[in-house]
Amino acid sequence: MHLILWRHAEAEDGRDDLARALTARGQHEAQRSAAWLKDQLRERPVRVLASQARRAQQTALAFTPQFGIDPRLNPDVPAASYLAAAGWPHADTAVLLVGHQPTLGWLASLLLAGTELDWDVRKSGVWWLEYHPGGGMQARLDAVYAPS
Repeated sequence: MHLILWRHAEAEDGRDDLARALTARGQHEAQRSAAWLKDQLRERPVRVLASQARRAQQTALAFTPQFGIDPRLNPDVPAASYLAAAGWPHADTAVLLVGHQPTLGWLASLLLAGTELDWDVRKSGVWWLEYHPGGGMQARLDAVYAPS
């Protein structure tokens, strides 16, 4: 299974966290990351899920208009929530999750190092993981992309 973690791009400040929209810079970053993802995925089937936050949905939209919205990817959820949404490690297609810090960093460290650490996934950054059989939740890091 391929699990692709994509942090939403730069967003406006605001009190209603789920309503915050991408800035102009964020839209540009999302387009750059989406172009890289499209090039890497080419004709590989992928299921795309975004949180209920507007900024995550706008980021996903840069890649495809066909994405699901899943509250298990909302801000401030545990890493296990993202794993459940993705169907890790048994999904039959690649899964692209558009979500938030610090959960994305916790998830990447859990799958790569075996424990949740405060790893930084930059805005509009992509971490591409692949399930590596051998017990537990082991993964291999295939690629990291940052639009800057």
